[in-house]
Amino acid sequence: MGDGGFVKNLRKISFCLLPFAFCLGMAAAAAQQFPSRPIRLIVPFPPGGPSDIVARVFSQRVGEGLGQQLVMDNRGGAGGAIGSELGAHAAPDGYTVLQTTAGTMAINPALFPKLPYAPLRDFIPVSQLATTPYILIVNPSVPARSVKEFITLAKAKPGQLNFASGGVGTTNHFAAELFKLSAGIDMVHIPYKGTGLALTDVLSGQVQLMFMNLLPAMPQVRNGKVRGLGVTSAQRSPAAPDIPTIAEGGLPGYETTGWHGWVVPAKTAGAIVKRLHTEIAKAAGHPELRKALESQGTEVIGNTPEQFAAALNAETMKWAKVVKATGIKAE
Repeated sequence: MGDGGFVKNLRKISFCLLPFAFCLGMAAAAAQQFPSRPIRLIVPFPPGGPSDIVARVFSQRVGEGLGQQLVMDNRGGAGGAIGSELGAHAAPDGYTVLQTTAGTMAINPALFPKLPYAPLRDFIPVSQLATTPYILIVNPSVPARSVKEFITLAKAKPGQLNFASGGVGTTNHFAAELFKLSAGIDMVHIPYKGTGLALTDVLSGQVQLMFMNLLPAMPQVRNGKVRGLGVTSAQRSPAAPDIPTIAEGGLPGYETTGWHGWVVPAKTAGAIVKRLHTEIAKAAGHPELRKALESQGTEVIGNTPEQFAAALNAETMKWAKVVKATGIKAE
């Protein structure tokens, strides 16, 4: 091929690449201008719960840093699957952010074989916002005042103790299942349509125990309506420093917490992910935000996308093993 033919082919290739280069340029420009309008924050749970509270606290600070409002969009139902599916199918332009939990991102994939979204495929992790421990509470009629005593009691009465949860597949349900596996005990699961109903029956003695989010449980512990045996985190909670961890109370190695994070649809530009994470990290370091959440027993995290991705992978493997070991089936 002569020089003329080579030049002609080179021009053809360059012409074909022009649209691609133009698209890349447009994407880069859009990322640099981000955000130019309000951002939708999907919370896949009803208002008022722990996930909603964390989302609202962070959205205010992050919105201030971005110079745009984060508009809350609560889409509860199906254990968070409805809102999560909505987030998975949103445009990857940074204007839709999804609030996530261990349940929606790590438990649901193992529990529901036909889940309408795939967390590791459909989302890019931005940051894990915060973690909240659960607390093992028992009705005062239960003759156990420590985790060790409770395990001894449960082993002496296999299948005779009932534990409540907010429903099959909820994080407090799986905290109890992990406890059962770790302690080698047999208890009967009584699922409810929400933790409020479950707590009511623990208070009345209809059910002996449950694992519950620390914040709503502590008033009942303080007034003696239930007995708190241990928190599920690796360290004692500043919100309940007098209550030992389950690990130190009699079950070494046991640890689990509820967590909250933000993800965006797959294929979102890296520059947009970085901008979102930068503002989340700033918000996580704000004294007033930390005080607001830590006073409620929530630990502020604000880690990097890479750290969140690693944590998500670990959580996914952890709960898949629990599902396989227990044979839990979705309702």
